[in-house]
Amino acid sequence: MKKLFYPWVMILFITTSACSQSTNDTEEAAPIQPKLGNSFQGPIQKPASGYGADGNYEVAEIDFSNPQYTGTQVSIFYPKGITSPRPTIFFSHPFGGEDKEYNIELYNFIAKKGYVVVFVPYRTIDISVDHRYQTLWEGFIKAAADYPNIIDTQKVGFMGHSFGGGASIDLAYKAFTEKGWGQNGRFLFTMAPWYSFNWNSTLTTQQQLQSFPSNTKMITQVYDEDDVNDHRMAIDIFKNINISNTEKDFIYIKSSTVNGYNYITDHAMPSSRKVFDALDYYGVYRLLDAMMDYSFNGNSNAKNVALGNGSAAQVTMPSYSGQSMTPLEVTDNPTPKYPQGKYQFQCGDSTNPRISYCN
Repeated sequence: MKKLFYPWVMILFITTSACSQSTNDTEEAAPIQPKLGNSFQGPIQKPASGYGADGNYEVAEIDFSNPQYTGTQVSIFYPKGITSPRPTIFFSHPFGGEDKEYNIELYNFIAKKGYVVVFVPYRTIDISVDHRYQTLWEGFIKAAADYPNIIDTQKVGFMGHSFGGGASIDLAYKAFTEKGWGQNGRFLFTMAPWYSFNWNSTLTTQQQLQSFPSNTKMITQVYDEDDVNDHRMAIDIFKNINISNTEKDFIYIKSSTVNGYNYITDHAMPSSRKVFDALDYYGVYRLLDAMMDYSFNGNSNAKNVALGNGSAAQVTMPSYSGQSMTPLEVTDNPTPKYPQGKYQFQCGDSTNPRISYCN
């Protein structure tokens, strides 16, 4: 069993046997370490204005008992003082990242911008992938049902990282088609996704991908130094989902060294970890910010940043003292850059229910 160590959190990823639809997991969860306090590091500072800059709202939080995971709580982060429901992001965390502190800066960023985000922890040790999906689903549904004065289900985004990135596909499809969420705006934002299963459905994942509502938009991100999840899994979903190229972009983020500081694009990106830096704000938050504005408000300038098809506004990263961060790579026809042997979880593994789409 392989464990990955990061500055403030020890993340345990699923082994192949545990990823299967088994009835018993024998793994032991790696504990989430207490957060030591976030700090912004590196020579390049946060954006002062525009997309990616912090919003003006204070952040409020509501917590309630998780219906499928006893002893944990679902958290809703929202703009303090709002008097009407706001567009909402339903976030699926990476495997082992069930402490809300793991991505707290992301949740705070969304709420400061005037939107809502729902975080649902699922078990690291569990009986099946199905139950992890069910835990996320029931937490999202309960949040929407119990807090309609905060959550606007007519404008929604589904966002996820790693295991959560793969899960977001099925969860979004169910919400869009079974619940009718997103009638006035909907998007997907997946980051370094793991295998995509479909939970408790008579449809195949391929049928789902071909049946997404026409107003769905999508950003898929992969990270150059990630050696955990094979990029082919992200490429498969991106190429097979029924979203036009004008409404989706595949974004490849590379590392940079600026003024001696290393901006690292490993599998932990993005997360608060112990620190966060310009990669979080310019590589992820900026594009998410623009995607929310475009999807929920129809802002054409926002589309040029979020889904600019390689526009300068989309791909240009900041600089410091004449040293620039590596620009984003954007394409509608992604291809793998590395052999599958680089990755811990390979697209061609028998665990992957979409193994036949790896090429």
